[in-house]
Amino acid sequence: MTVSRGNIKTVLKGIRSESSVTQEQLADAVGVSRQTIISIEKGNYTPSVLLALRIAMHFDTPVEKIFIYEK
Repeated sequence: MTVSRGNIKTVLKGIRSESSVTQEQLADAVGVSRQTIISIEKGNYTPSVLLALRIAMHFDTPVEKIFIYEK
């Protein structure tokens, strides 16, 4: 069976902005660098499941509301 990777889109920047959380604050809260948050927001980096869950938990939002899988 072949599985297509598809694409992961993110609305992280919008959620972060609405919550008045800076990239630096989020990075510190989830244990990564600010550059990692920038890369995720630009769509240049897909976070690990663990990191995606940490981000979702930080905003008390389901992970699938922040990271959207598209085939």
